[in-house]
Amino acid sequence: MLIVDDDPDIRELMAGGLDQMGFEVHTKSDGEAGLTAARDVVPDVVVLDWSMPKLSGLEVCAQIRANSDLKRVGVIVISGNGGPADSQEVFAAGADDYMVKPFCLRELVTRVESLLARRGTSTSADARDRALFALSTQRR
Repeated sequence: MLIVDDDPDIRELMAGGLDQMGFEVHTKSDGEAGLTAARDVVPDVVVLDWSMPKLSGLEVCAQIRANSDLKRVGVIVISGNGGPADSQEVFAAGADDYMVKPFCLRELVTRVESLLARRGTSTSADARDRALFALSTQRR
């Protein structure tokens, strides 16, 4: 799992929640570093903030989709924008899913699990259930 977001608080929130799910989580703070990490790590899923320094999340997504070594990587884009034109742009860049900030960490975990299930990869049900319970007892 790779999380790329320039906001350290959001990055840590996502990393903590997904780490509880049993994912090995890598984080980067800008699009250029995120793209390099995606090429090096080849994660199952990349969660990208749309608006970042150096390369936007959409630019990173498009480059992931153009790389044959990364074709099986799932991509979720997260943005402060939420209009219909925004979602069209996200999916045109090749993203598998799109979430609008502010978002619920539990929803992100559910979407990651759903994406992995569609791709034939998933965390164990026991780990997922423990993590969702832990997330439900924490403040959002």
